[in-house]
Amino acid sequence: MRIVLIGEAMLELSQRGPAWHLGHGGDTLNTALHLARMGHDVAYLTALGSDPLGMGLRERWRAEGLDTALVLHHPDRATGLYAISTDERGERSFAYWRDQSAARAMFALPDSARALEQAAQADLIAFSLITLAILPPEGREALLAVARSVRQRGGQVAFDGNYRPRLWPDPHAACRERERAIALATIGLPTLDDEAQLSGENDADAVAAHWQGLGCSETVVKLGERGCRLADGSLVAPPQVLQPVDTSGAGDAFNAGYLGARMRGATAVEAALAGHLLAGWTVMRPGAIPDRDP
Repeated sequence: MRIVLIGEAMLELSQRGPAWHLGHGGDTLNTALHLARMGHDVAYLTALGSDPLGMGLRERWRAEGLDTALVLHHPDRATGLYAISTDERGERSFAYWRDQSAARAMFALPDSARALEQAAQADLIAFSLITLAILPPEGREALLAVARSVRQRGGQVAFDGNYRPRLWPDPHAACRERERAIALATIGLPTLDDEAQLSGENDADAVAAHWQGLGCSETVVKLGERGCRLADGSLVAPPQVLQPVDTSGAGDAFNAGYLGARMRGATAVEAALAGHLLAGWTVMRPGAIPDRDP
């Protein structure tokens, strides 16, 4: 089964004691790398800049098993950068340098038509509200057209409603684009906290009903440490309660565990447990995409 993730990859500075560690991250990238580590056939569609640090990311991803054939190169722009710090509970805060990142212009590059054509042949494509946020209007239309094509021919389209207010001019703009994406998705992965921040809705049943009403039948509402609500209304809790080291990337890891299991024929309950386990592994280590254990 061919999987294509679409979005923005960035360089990541994470604080580890008095020092800063240089890594890489981004919501859809984190999910793609986890899926690649599981052995799935997964490619990442993005654009990297001409800076030396960004250019080195392609080789790091390839070493993880990620197909980089759809990673585009922008000759003039740099790769985005963010810094992450955590408090004593593992909760994170971010600072970003991404306004002119290469990924924002990925669909204006000459090779983007070829990349989109290949993405449209995937068995599953996945993107997020952050993906839509960084793209100009014409880029959003190109991405949604691919999603529509995949769904129309019977493929799967996964959409994560990751909401970052600073990426949008106002909540109404974010809601408008979110609704369009939900209507094209077959698997929805909203987070209740994001939904409450964006629309004021803080009831998981109501969130699921809204997404399913727009046409996304398999909607899994992520509830943080409480687990998740499946499309049939049942709740699946994590196997144990943890004291996180770093919560960044937890939702992305859950997405990978869930989607990877579903693509291999697991039930929704089995997939949710797989998502919880991978998210639990991630939050007990620093960084959005921790190094593999020996």
